[in-house]
Amino acid sequence: MADRPVLYPGPDHPITITPTNGRVVVTVAGKVVADTGAALTLQESTYPAVQYIPLADVDTSLLEPTGTQSYCPYKGDASYYSIPVGGPKSVDAIWEYRKPREAVEQIKDHIAFYPNRVDSIEITAP
Repeated sequence: MADRPVLYPGPDHPITITPTNGRVVVTVAGKVVADTGAALTLQESTYPAVQYIPLADVDTSLLEPTGTQSYCPYKGDASYYSIPVGGPKSVDAIWEYRKPREAVEQIKDHIAFYPNRVDSIEITAP
């Protein structure tokens, strides 16, 4: 198997991570899966911004680890969780970089949600 590329953020592919200004609440099937005032906003190149939520602020009893994995040359290996109460729509709804690359190490112990696999990701002003 060929080695996977390792890339670094730079002018052609910037990645910034900043504290989210406000509270982030994620819901699925009427349940609050995450509620935090300590989210991080990761902005990667021209992609939509992603909220990374501390695991400490997630109801992990609602999550089920899956065998799905993916690779990002900028961030590393991702693993996934489903949210069973959300039904088929919420399969692999969450990803996590357990050992993120140094350039994005702030997202360690944080998870992110696919917006189309949860009911809502709401950000309210502080």
